[in-house]
Amino acid sequence: MAKPVLCLFMHLLCLPSLVTSSCSHGNYTLNMIILNDPTTEWNLLSIKGAVELGLSVLRTDLRNALGREGENITLNVDYHVYTTRPYLKPGCVSSGCEGVEKLKKLLDKRGCAILGPSCSYATYQMLSLKDIFALPVISAGSFGLSCDYKQFLTRILMPARKITYFFYEFWKYKESGIKTEWNTVYIYKKEDNTESCYCTEYFENKTSLPYMKNVLVLTLPPSNFSEISNNSNTIQLLKDDYAAGYLDGVLLFGHALKNFLKTGDQTFNFINKFRNITIKGSSGPIILDEMGDRDRSLILLYSCVINNKYKELIQFETSTNATSVLDTTPTFVWKNHKLPSDVPGKGPNIMTIAVFTLTIAIILVLIIALLVFRKYRKQQELQQKKWSHLAPEKILPLETNETSLVSLKIDEDKRRELIPRCRRGKYDKKVIILKDLKHDGNFTEKQKMDLNKLLQIDYYNLTKFYGTVKKEAMIYGVIEYCERGSLRDVLNDKISYPDGAFMDWEFKISVLYDIAKGMSYLHSSKVEVHGRLKSTNCVVDSRMVVKITDFICNSILSPKKDLWMSPEHIRQNGVSQKGDVYSYGIIAQEIILRKETFYTEQCHDHKEKIGRVKNFKGDCPFRPDLHLDKAEEREIEVYILVKNCWDEDPEKRPDFKKIESTLAKIFSNFHDQTNESYMDTLLRRLQLYSKNLEHLVEERTKLYKAERDRADRLNFMLLPGPVVKSLKETGLVEPEFFEEVSIYFSDIVGFTTICKYSTPMEVVDMLNDVYKDFDRILDHHDVYKVETIGDAYMVVSGLPNRNGNRHAVDICRMALDLLSFMGSFELNHLPGLPVWIRIGIHSGPCAAGVVGIKMPRYCLFGDTVNTASRMESTGLPLRIHVSQSTISILKRTDCKFQYEVRGETYLKGRGTETTYWLTGEKDQQYNLPIPPSVENQQRLQSDFAEMINESLKKREEVGYEIRPLTRVASYRSGTLEYLQIATHGPPSTYL
Repeated sequence: MAKPVLCLFMHLLCLPSLVTSSCSHGNYTLNMIILNDPTTEWNLLSIKGAVELGLSVLRTDLRNALGREGENITLNVDYHVYTTRPYLKPGCVSSGCEGVEKLKKLLDKRGCAILGPSCSYATYQMLSLKDIFALPVISAGSFGLSCDYKQFLTRILMPARKITYFFYEFWKYKESGIKTEWNTVYIYKKEDNTESCYCTEYFENKTSLPYMKNVLVLTLPPSNFSEISNNSNTIQLLKDDYAAGYLDGVLLFGHALKNFLKTGDQTFNFINKFRNITIKGSSGPIILDEMGDRDRSLILLYSCVINNKYKELIQFETSTNATSVLDTTPTFVWKNHKLPSDVPGKGPNIMTIAVFTLTIAIILVLIIALLVFRKYRKQQELQQKKWSHLAPEKILPLETNETSLVSLKIDEDKRRELIPRCRRGKYDKKVIILKDLKHDGNFTEKQKMDLNKLLQIDYYNLTKFYGTVKKEAMIYGVIEYCERGSLRDVLNDKISYPDGAFMDWEFKISVLYDIAKGMSYLHSSKVEVHGRLKSTNCVVDSRMVVKITDFICNSILSPKKDLWMSPEHIRQNGVSQKGDVYSYGIIAQEIILRKETFYTEQCHDHKEKIGRVKNFKGDCPFRPDLHLDKAEEREIEVYILVKNCWDEDPEKRPDFKKIESTLAKIFSNFHDQTNESYMDTLLRRLQLYSKNLEHLVEERTKLYKAERDRADRLNFMLLPGPVVKSLKETGLVEPEFFEEVSIYFSDIVGFTTICKYSTPMEVVDMLNDVYKDFDRILDHHDVYKVETIGDAYMVVSGLPNRNGNRHAVDICRMALDLLSFMGSFELNHLPGLPVWIRIGIHSGPCAAGVVGIKMPRYCLFGDTVNTASRMESTGLPLRIHVSQSTISILKRTDCKFQYEVRGETYLKGRGTETTYWLTGEKDQQYNLPIPPSVENQQRLQSDFAEMINESLKKREEVGYEIRPLTRVASYRSGTLEYLQIATHGPPSTYL
């Protein structure tokens, strides 16, 4: 939809009916589009002052040049200011869309020219539409290379393109003996660059700081504004480069306007008048080249070692690319008072290097000989070692500080599942994993021989097997522990191991190479075959080295059929080296794509994938997705290698020796192509790792704050806000006495009988349906829900925040809303059965406080609570029973509640009192249900069970299904329902 809209916009710009008189008949308008944000380096007030000053100068020039005709000319500037504060990154980076929006609004009042914007981003976006306007854009800014060579753009401040000319000429410059020709350069770029690169402070304060003695400073010469004004305030205003630039922009436009008015040529083109021109500006001549970019003089400063002052070294003219030396005998800090060469000097002589190299070689030979001797002794010890159970007391538990996982990923589900399967401990001061061998410990002779072979395995890319141990009547294998978990966990954890910092192509090749080396050694050892190779059996240690584990002999642990198993072994049980090669190919696809095991868009079901691999028919076997057409040039060789590994014919699959050599060649070629040494690679990865850690800390902080906010919201649902704050700050809550509150009680009539004919789940669903809607109604009133006990519902107003006489009003209005809701409520499992509630309200003093430490509750105490409960129990169905004290408080307010006198009512513990029925509020509509008559009440009490039976028969007729028992919602299925609370709403006493 975006392209048609853009075309329509361009078409509208071309309509002749949109031509206005804002640039003719004595009325000439400039439209200024400018960003005004706290992040911008220009001052909008300074720019406006400079523009108005330019208009004043221009009006005077027109009167002097044209006489009376010049007095009738009207010059205006319309300011169109926009902001980028709503954006995530405010400032010039986000100014493009806003600038274009301002430009769209100028269709009917385009004027003679546009001043601004100063941001390269906004100017570039606007110029993509400027071909339609055919209007000049005069910008003090827009320095970026993206704005070079634009037909309608004039840059009144020198752009970055001109500075690049200086660097090119200066690097080649070798005259005057101050430097030699340079051929190399190292560029440092800040992350948060600004638009401007101007600074004249080196001329205002010429004292050089010590750290600047090795730095050359490229800057502009100081400006002189005396010709435009002698006013000190005006000169201070024009020290803002952008203000001075837009002043020059107005003067440039005035020069073109005078030529237009003098010639009277109606075909006059303003755009061509801003090319190859020199005019008088505010601080000197304004020289524009053939593309409308300004030419200036650049000054190169250096720090004089004699007086620590800045001195001028070179002057560069961008109009001619000419370099002039201003100081032929500079006093540099460098040797011979010359700029250093870009090539390092010669080192020590050849003889010194030879002696030093020979010494290092001898030391290395001795070290290698020592290592070979130690390895030989170790192999001899391993060959003599025989398998036997390790003593259980040698397996020590981990200390508390050693049980934390290294990964920063928050995934409690996986941790809970991982702990029972992988028991960790310590053996010989090393952290180990105890793997359940599912064996009784009575090993056969063949199994003992296989275990002896495992003890002899000692390789960098294979986990060490220390033996077996019998603990708690179970046999465990004692295996080396790798802190970062399995390769599958690392691939899934895209937060701790992002693609940019870790999982780049070089790292993926390194991981594949580690696995290939480990399998190559394993196949050439006495173990010969793995049989269960998969990404969960490839583990990563603290140094990000991938090691293969779980190669325990297949005579003890037989492999299971899964997605990594080769087709021939899925069809017929067994293990082979070619089967391991196929498994390696499946792992390689996981690493390359970083997706689920055996990922393919054709099929997502686990069992179906195994079935299609097993029952292969045709020329193209079923394999995971790995498309050569989507691979980059450097990736194609690896893709082909992976596809060869999962060939249907086992004999066509390469062995691990060939895979290892191929990957070694690819890895070596990769470094040769990038011209990056191993030290450079290490430094680059350390920098990426540092940035990634900062990102992880920020992400973890956000997650922590989110979890804290969720916990706070849950606390605020369980306890009042002031109570929660007091508990968090002091750990204590002082009980408080309230002089006057209103308390609401209600219960369901016949609840016991309903429960008798309902299942427990149906009772829970019924109460949940009723009280969830009750809770929603409470959100619209200044009340606090105390508790629900069974079918009893208790609410209070006036605490913990006192609200004057409003507590009685809010409680009564809430009671009317609740009663109105019950008039339309119907039970799902007992259709047609009336549900009646009794409501009682009483006002008076009470005390409140938190009771208990575990599962604390905010409880109310006092005779007012008991009386409110008595008001409910002595009331009638579908009636609001109100005490005299509550009615007295309502009379003190301006609210006109409607009520009826019930008469004298006996209340246990208080005697006989006059009570009332609350029936509504004047000028308020409540859909209150009609209370049952005395006959209906008696019939309900006597025939309630029969009515329930009739409702049950009706339920069977309509085909009601009993809801099956289900597991309680948990974190496995998403956010808990009780945490999905409203964060905005009417104020209440507990928020």
